[in-house]
Amino acid sequence: MKHTSKSIIAKESLAYNGFAFLYSISAYSFGLFGLFSSSITVNVISIFLLSHGMIISAYLVHECAHNLVFRKMQHNTYFGRLLTWLCGASYGTYEDIRYKHFRHHVDNDDVVWFDYEGFFRKHPLVLKITQFLEWFYIPVHELIMHTIMAFTSFIIDERHNQRRRNVIVLLLRGALFFLTCVYFPYVASMYVISYLIMITVLRFMDSIQHDYSYNLTLFSNEKPDRKGDFEWEQEHTFSNPISINFPVLNWLVLNFGFHNAHHADMTVPWYLLPQKHEEMFGTQSERHVPFKAQLKIFHKQRVNRIIDNHQDDSPTGHDYLLAARKAEVSGGNAASFLTSF
Repeated sequence: MKHTSKSIIAKESLAYNGFAFLYSISAYSFGLFGLFSSSITVNVISIFLLSHGMIISAYLVHECAHNLVFRKMQHNTYFGRLLTWLCGASYGTYEDIRYKHFRHHVDNDDVVWFDYEGFFRKHPLVLKITQFLEWFYIPVHELIMHTIMAFTSFIIDERHNQRRRNVIVLLLRGALFFLTCVYFPYVASMYVISYLIMITVLRFMDSIQHDYSYNLTLFSNEKPDRKGDFEWEQEHTFSNPISINFPVLNWLVLNFGFHNAHHADMTVPWYLLPQKHEEMFGTQSERHVPFKAQLKIFHKQRVNRIIDNHQDDSPTGHDYLLAARKAEVSGGNAASFLTSF
């Protein structure tokens, strides 16, 4: 990418990230306020406005984790912590989110603690209920992950020292939601819908960006086999932009679909990722999964991808990309950077 002075970079960051945050907090505030309206039309608009405010705040958390909003890491940390309250990820710590996500980049792996496939095998009834509800597009698999996140210090031994903070957050958010359920149950139900939309959008974007399964090495000191292998990383990373022909549509998710570009250089901020993608693959490249294929995968595989979605005969690398472009892969679940385990 062309050399740019630090002052210009700082102004660009202020403009783009300032706009994204202003939109996020405004969409969240006006969306939440609109849920109390007596107009059904306003309610429907507010549901989507609120959910999109959460979505943008979630992707700004990702930017902060890479220290791409402010120059100093400390300022990114403060801002990231604030944003986790908007997108419902404040039960655990921002530092844990950042640590797990950096392990994902450094280890070239999906580094986790929770063996959800093992969990489902031990609890077949839970699996059947999850599969049944997922058929109706209810993101139960993700809700299980976010529920664990809400009680993370009571479930994960390595995070027991976070219990005091975890309890305070649970009491604060829990009390607010409980009071809303008691006095404004209609508003509470619409908030839940907004939250489910956010989860659905995040999982949609995450689903086909890598073709490898997870490894239970989050709290392990063993050396990852693929650490530092740039070529392998790029071969098994895939881009899923909303649109190549209408770039502005990708702003709906802060360009998160340009995933090869992000993994090629994780110091590139969200607003420069399309440029990085073009430098890597050109303007007419087929090195991405078309949006129509993404929708087909999401629809057809919504039950199949819950468990056993990485079989021995599953395509990998370039074969995965070709299959994904024809909507012939299952994708995956539970890969959100917000669930730091």
